[in-house]
Amino acid sequence: MPAMGILESRFADIIWNHEPLASRDLIKMAEEELHWKPTTSYTVLKRLCERGIFRLQDKIVTSLISREEFYGMKSEQFVEDTFGGSLPAFIAAFGTRKKLSDEEIDELKKLIDGMRR
Repeated sequence: MPAMGILESRFADIIWNHEPLASRDLIKMAEEELHWKPTTSYTVLKRLCERGIFRLQDKIVTSLISREEFYGMKSEQFVEDTFGGSLPAFIAAFGTRKKLSDEEIDELKKLIDGMRR
């Protein structure tokens, strides 16, 4: 999955939060929220469409993958690239810098148990 910069992510969030969305409305929102010129918005939209994240068809913008799918794939790629695909190694490294609360540990246990079934 190609990387998405911070500004591209904010632009993508506008789409995910409001889709389906007329391209003119997206351009207006990006101008208001990101202070972008229309040319910038159209350039970024084209790039994200070329990456297979969004589609512009008949002046309507929709997603081809959900926000959850995108960030899930991005997280999976990070773990693969950085920790050789080992989720336990990632969690161990994460835990050395940030201690998990009892609630977070319980939530992780529930997630893991759900994956077993």
